[in-house]
Amino acid sequence: MKNSCIVEVESLVKNYENVRALNNVNLRIFKGELFGLVGPDGAGKTTFLRVLCGVENKDEGVIKVFGLDADKHREEINKRIGYLSQKFSIYGDLTIEENIDFYAKIRCVKKLKVLKERLLELVRLTEFRKRLVDHLSGGMKQKTALACALIHSPELLILDEPTNGVDAVSRRDFWTILSELILNNITIIISTPYLDETERCNRVALMNKGKIITQGNPKELKATVRKNVYEIVCHPSREAAQIIKEYYSEIEVHLFGDKINVLTNSDIDLIIDLLLSNKIHVQFVRKIFPSMENVFIHLIQGEKT
Repeated sequence: MKNSCIVEVESLVKNYENVRALNNVNLRIFKGELFGLVGPDGAGKTTFLRVLCGVENKDEGVIKVFGLDADKHREEINKRIGYLSQKFSIYGDLTIEENIDFYAKIRCVKKLKVLKERLLELVRLTEFRKRLVDHLSGGMKQKTALACALIHSPELLILDEPTNGVDAVSRRDFWTILSELILNNITIIISTPYLDETERCNRVALMNKGKIITQGNPKELKATVRKNVYEIVCHPSREAAQIIKEYYSEIEVHLFGDKINVLTNSDIDLIIDLLLSNKIHVQFVRKIFPSMENVFIHLIQGEKT
């Protein structure tokens, strides 16, 4: 049996003076999903989540959460939502445990003791519970904020770039925690600037300039790249990318540090010969599966043509 629709958004529009931050956004998110919202800064991710939570007003469109019209039932909806904003919403002069207690009081949480112990264990902070938040690492602060967002046992958890600026180990740990939450049938919407993180999501929506340019599960989205993808490690990579673009205007070239990804159905050997003839040092070449970075850049470039 198909899971019920938890969030339904139709023709959502949000304007800031002369800027259209959300441009006719349509989304459906189902119970138990880990749904990723990805895009560059300014794509509209944060605005969408703030409007969904009722922090900002929409200009046009319809939002339904748990089947309830958000215009008419906002208070009831928000009781069932946990929200973690981009900026830390916890207090640095309080301990981890004091922050949890504070948010529990605001949310009128009963049987706090058992729930608090369970949450501290979930976010791996039990032994640090008496530590001041100001003395925590960025990753531990985010896990504290997550515990506070979960203290009232929400059915829908909305996270706005929770791993942005967090070290790689803490990012991995944070996603492990989210995977455990999904097993408990919580629905999660998470925005992220890290395209590699979307691999962990059930479905993903790619945003750019206030629009959803595509959505689907990661496997489906990668299948939209109907070209071979080759990874070339070379030096200087930026010059190599420019040379390919100048000689093969129809070929897509994505630059990632000292690597370039070439999307083409042409003979890769001809491209390598071109680089070598231009004194580019090529270390190795291999055919790879498309990444979510390839998908996003491919779609953005397609919009420009």
